[in-house]
Amino acid sequence: MITQRKTKLVAIVDDDDSMRNALDGLLKAVGFPAQAFASAEEFLKSGQQHQTSCLIADIRMPGMSGLELQAKLNAERCKIPIIFITAHGDEKMRMQALRAGAVEFLSKPFDEEILLESVRAAMES
Repeated sequence: MITQRKTKLVAIVDDDDSMRNALDGLLKAVGFPAQAFASAEEFLKSGQQHQTSCLIADIRMPGMSGLELQAKLNAERCKIPIIFITAHGDEKMRMQALRAGAVEFLSKPFDEEILLESVRAAMES
């Protein structure tokens, strides 16, 4: 049985309070329902992955990294379009994320419009 996602939630996973709050405010300002989490573990414990239509995740975080979160979701066959944001990315990391199914990989600081376009595309997929 295929379960439909009832809500089109955008989940934000970033250990940086200011980045998390800025993204949450930006998404809500343009009408996306958003929920922010301080860690990958917090996101997984919330059970929200089944209501999430797009995930914005930092790569480097204490505990589980964004790439490890992506691998865990893939292993659980939980296909959520992921947009990675990072201040510490390199081409190898970018290719790893995209090969594993990420829809975008943005370096901080990033253009808000590019992020919003990526979220819109992910929500429609």
